[in-house]
Amino acid sequence: MASDEAVVRRRWLTPEQFAEGLAVCEMLPGPASTQMGIYIGYVRAGQIGALVAGFCFIAPAFLIVVALAWVYFRFQSVPQLEAIFLGISPVVTAIILAFCWKLGKKSVRDWKRGAIAVAVFLITVFTSLSVLIQFIVAGLLGLYWFRPRSDSNSPIRAWLLPPLPLLAADLPVETLTLASFWGTERIGDFFLPLALFFLKVGSFIFGGGLVIIPLLEFEVVEQLHWLTRTEFINGVAIGQLSPGPVVLTAAFVGYKVAGVLGALTASVAIFTPSFAFIMLAAPLLLRIRQNPWIRAFLQGVTPAVLGAIAAAAIPLAQAALDQPTWLYSLAAALIGLAAAIALIRYKVPTWQLVLLGAVVGLLIGLI
Repeated sequence: MASDEAVVRRRWLTPEQFAEGLAVCEMLPGPASTQMGIYIGYVRAGQIGALVAGFCFIAPAFLIVVALAWVYFRFQSVPQLEAIFLGISPVVTAIILAFCWKLGKKSVRDWKRGAIAVAVFLITVFTSLSVLIQFIVAGLLGLYWFRPRSDSNSPIRAWLLPPLPLLAADLPVETLTLASFWGTERIGDFFLPLALFFLKVGSFIFGGGLVIIPLLEFEVVEQLHWLTRTEFINGVAIGQLSPGPVVLTAAFVGYKVAGVLGALTASVAIFTPSFAFIMLAAPLLLRIRQNPWIRAFLQGVTPAVLGAIAAAAIPLAQAALDQPTWLYSLAAALIGLAAAIALIRYKVPTWQLVLLGAVVGLLIGLI
């Protein structure tokens, strides 16, 4: 669709420019769809064009996510809303598992990549080691295993952005309560933690928007206690419902922590790396995207992403299936199975499945 609009109808880019931009955005960390919008604006009208295009791409979805977050937290105890998420939660789990299936077929082409994926899966499930650290180690293994053979004796020269520290005073031991609508009472304490955390996440979303799930779940549910696991999976579902990138789940998290101001802070922070990569580094990236060392690093990271997402799907599946009665749990399992088949076999769009899951859940709740 973007190609039809930008290349065929409007003729803003040549087919070659569009292909180059797509290749660069796929190589970069961050949501590729958003970065492609920023890139089109950059080619069309320079830095100002990139800012305008990125803002216009993100803003409508941001407003939708914030509105849905308000509805969710305002009415989450209403039986009808609980029934809706009875159907949506297993669909989200199926979306994650289907993504793992597709990514696995694409990225696990030999035992080395398979070993990275399995190792990250086991480490994520059985330890509390940061997913970001695992991605970096996997990338270093990629530099060693998949390095260009003609330079096999050359030293590895690469610098990596270390994980940013998370600065937060008095982090809660129990799950954080809901902030007010605007979040003015909390934004002073949580502005820096939200900004630094989502800057870090936005800099390491390799392999597509769903990579945000293991990065967020480990921190916001288990470490920071900003959301419960049920709130988290429902927040991912709301991110799927919006027409924008899945990473706008960050706005849902920010809203819970510090209202609208928190949602704005989280969203600006998570998209800032994307703007920086395209606006400041696009000319350089066009030259280095075929660099064999960069490609080797990414070949190590990609199967690590697969392992991390698969590990994150386990507790999310448990939350989706943990229903008040065994009949509801069975219904959730059947909805998830049907959604997985629809995604993998029939390529049904995810937003359609989420809406259908909501309808089925509501009907089950009325029985």
